[in-house]
Amino acid sequence: MNFTSHDVIIIERALRTAMKHESEEQRSRDYQEVLFKMQESANQAFALTTPVSSEVLDGIRYDYDDSADLM
Repeated sequence: MNFTSHDVIIIERALRTAMKHESEEQRSRDYQEVLFKMQESANQAFALTTPVSSEVLDGIRYDYDDSADLM
């Protein structure tokens, strides 16, 4: 089953709410474990889909609007 990023946010919010209101320690730990697994999966998916730039930036920003004054 594929979850959208919105689905993941909703599930994480529900798990956090359940952890806050759960009086039974074991259930709270179960919710926390599932939340941790979801976050790890989301981080891995994000790392795989984020393009890695091989371009090295020199830290200089060019303002091309100012170049018109030189002509």
